[in-house]
Amino acid sequence: MPRSANKLGILLHQYPSSPLADSYRTLRINIDFASTGRPVRTIAVTSANQAEGKTTTALNLAVAYAQVGRSVLLLDADLRKPSVHSAFGLECDMGLMNVLTGGAHPEAAIRESGIPGLSVMTAGRRPFNASELLASSAFDTLLESLKTKYDTVLIDTPPILSAMDAKIVASKTDGVLLVAEYRKVKRDEAVRAKEELAAVHANLLGVAFNKINAKDIEMYSY
Repeated sequence: MPRSANKLGILLHQYPSSPLADSYRTLRINIDFASTGRPVRTIAVTSANQAEGKTTTALNLAVAYAQVGRSVLLLDADLRKPSVHSAFGLECDMGLMNVLTGGAHPEAAIRESGIPGLSVMTAGRRPFNASELLASSAFDTLLESLKTKYDTVLIDTPPILSAMDAKIVASKTDGVLLVAEYRKVKRDEAVRAKEELAAVHANLLGVAFNKINAKDIEMYSY
């Protein structure tokens, strides 16, 4: 069972009235506006490099969607370095990898998060062939099945410049959110990440900047 309190990194749960929590709600609204005209049910969340806040963004965005009454699944597709399970105090022995290898039915791999409206599918045990599993027809079938059960499926992926996994997932989802940490990600890295997404015809919904001041936004208008 998940812990009922102090969920690591979930500001919308811990501090729902904080300015940072409001920023995630604003991000949800912006994504909804960006996706006007086409249904966006599956959203991949990635970054150029490690430790830019993609998982924290995915966690809080999932809660933001759940708080407006949507049924949400947070799926950990970072099979090489999973962390979503830690936020909810879950074990990572049963999850996406088990489903894709035929070792478990999807329903058996879905856990309750302890937050109303939000379910979680952890990565499962680390596989040796992550890219092949994510590129498989089994993953396509799973995504289509999840779209019939949930209003929104948010997918945490590896950084796009460190593994091809993120590009594979991005090509299969309705939209992609690119997370970048200001003063950490280099301009050329961010541009490369955007180009990698374009190369697989991913629908880039937008870029979410971490640790950025309003006066600095114009510097990143590429």
